[in-house]
Parts: sequence; C-alpha cells; structure tokens
Amino acid sequence: MKYFLHDTASFEDEKISELFINFGYEGLGLFYTLIEKMARQEKPIKTSVLKHQCKVGKRLEKCWSFLEEIDLISSNNGETFNKQLLNFSEKYQIKKEKNAKRISEWRDKQAVTENVTRSERTCNTSKVKKSKVSIYIPVIDEVIKYFLENGFKADAGRNAWNYYNESGWVDSNGKKVINWKQKMRGVWFRDENKIQSQSLNFAIPVN
Repeated sequence: MKYFLHDTASFEDEKISELFINFGYEGLGLFYTLIEKMARQEKPIKTSVLKHQCKVGKRLEKCWSFLEEIDLISSNNGETFNKQLLNFSEKYQIKKEKNAKRISEWRDKQAVTENVTRSERTCNTSKVKKSKVSIYIPVIDEVIKYFLENGFKADAGRNAWNYYNESGWVDSNGKKVINWKQKMRGVWFRDENKIQSQSLNFAIPVN
C-alpha cells in the first residue's frame, strides 16, 4: 500500500512510550522501519527475512523481543506482522476495490451516454462554441436520398454532405446546422443541381 495511518500523537501512546523509555530512538527507528516494510508487503513477512533486512543482531534482538512482549509486533509460524496494520490493510483493500468498482461503473455510464448521443463522427473538430440545442447529423446516404426524392442530383447531395461534414456541420456564417433538410432546400436546391425527369428512376448511389 502507498500509505498507512500514523497517528500524530502516537508518541503519547503507552506502548510507544515504553519502547522509547527502554530503547530510545533506536527502538522507535526499528519499530517504524518494520511497520513500513510490512505496509509495503501488505501481508506478514518471514521473520528471518525481516530481521536480515533490518540488520537485527544481538544489539537489536532484545528490542525485537520487547516489541513482541508489548504486542507492537507479533510473530507466528515464522512470520512477523502488526495486528493494527493488517486490519488497516484489509480495510484499505476493500476501499480500493469499491473505488475501482465505482470508477468502472462511471466509465460504463459515460460510454453508454456517448453512444446514445453521438450519431456520426465528424472529421474535423468544430471551433464553434457548443450549443445547448441538440442537433441530428445525417449519414451521407440519407442526404443523397433526400436530394433524389426532390429531383436533384446525387452528386449535389454528396457534395453538400461533404461540405458540412468537413466543417463540423457549421454553415458559412459559423452557425450550427440544426435542421439539415431546411438548409439543403435553402442553399443546395439550385437549378444547376436538378436532374432531367427521364433520369429520376435509378438506384441511390452509396459511398
């Protein structure tokens, strides 16, 4: 774990005071070093390994025994641990799992919202400020079909869709295209884009 609880008034604790009285700062140093190593492992550590890492020789062996005597550390089946730290570690793991679950649920909701609200990905990012008005962005086949149904060329529909798609569905005045059908009728339904009556019946081209 990246951290563990350390009371700022721990020096006033009776057991810590006993440790300091008997072994001074050397005893405190050994205890907190042991705590840090056990916190990093988040589980009991082999006693022999822990003693080797902390260079516990004859001088510190008495201090180690005293720590066990006053129950600041515990050794069992060749492993050493701190009861309070193990308890905190369990709570820390539970909290971490709950946080991970909440984050995962939030991301899932964001993904669902994004899929529902986005109908077509545009090529370029619009520089126009976002509007609170929700707009519908048609696919290219839909625009071409609309042009053909109204007697205009498929190429004109394709050109119109490409123009607005590249601009992020913003017109030449920098305004969002809220009603695309109305915009097509007002700007793109021109005489030069009309098709002859005899050529109206043909399949709708696709990209």
